[in-house]
Amino acid sequence: MSTAAPALPARPPLRPLESVARLTRALTTGDRVGAAAVIFIAFVIVVAIAAPVLAPYDPVHTTSDTLAAPTLRHPFGTDQFGRDMLSRVIWGARIILLAPVVGIGISTVIGVPLGLLAGYSTRWISAVIMRTMDVMLAFPGLLLVLIVVTIIGAGLVNVMVAIGISFIPVFARVVYGSTLAARGQDYVLAARAVGCSPFRIMSHHILPNVMTQIIVIASSAIGWAILTATTLNFLGFGVKLPTPDWGADLAAGKDWLQLAWWIATFPGLAITAMILASNYLGDQVAAAFDPQSHWRDNVTRVGGEEIV
Repeated sequence: MSTAAPALPARPPLRPLESVARLTRALTTGDRVGAAAVIFIAFVIVVAIAAPVLAPYDPVHTTSDTLAAPTLRHPFGTDQFGRDMLSRVIWGARIILLAPVVGIGISTVIGVPLGLLAGYSTRWISAVIMRTMDVMLAFPGLLLVLIVVTIIGAGLVNVMVAIGISFIPVFARVVYGSTLAARGQDYVLAARAVGCSPFRIMSHHILPNVMTQIIVIASSAIGWAILTATTLNFLGFGVKLPTPDWGADLAAGKDWLQLAWWIATFPGLAITAMILASNYLGDQVAAAFDPQSHWRDNVTRVGGEEIV
């Protein structure tokens, strides 16, 4: 019995400008939740960029004003070391944005070429690549990230690398299925007939036609990457205190909930809002760029792991 994943049905991809226009209409025409998600994410990006200007205090500077409740002087209160929580939340936005960007970038750079190669190369190369992806998909996403971090060590850079490695098989699986569907299309057969090399066919003919699905997967994975990064920082595998980070501050504040609820509450609310906004925006991107089939359905169809 063949173990090869079935190919996705071929369908004409939307033009990028058409997809962007569809997404814009979806977010601005009566979709208040979508507009709020975009505004919030844009606000977090601006806050992260302007953190040195917006933060009222040094986020790592300790004072004698410990466990101070939220006041006009410290709107988010202070922690057990007298550090201003508002400043820490503002500076922590940088890491919360950096982790998914780098992690998903690694997944894209490695997973997409693997999927193209497996879908267009010889059977034994395809079998080696896809069986390796199957082994990786056998582990739940968070467990795979923990295994990778345990092997390569803790630290922010290693956390981003682990996130990237854990999502490689999802990209590879979807691109593999799309490549199988595209390799039999007329434009690929014509390119092969005129003598185009396999590399040129994959890079100039097949890749542009699977870019839509790559964009959909990348946008939908942002929320998962944020959740994974904050989880690892919460567990102590990533950022180390006193570096400001929402996950690390949430972990530090859990022991002070009865005396100082604000230490864990404000980073926790920021994490929740960011994940909700990212997931909703990812769904809107999926609906705009790939209206006929949501990317989660595509992943399931080619045997990939569904990430929720």
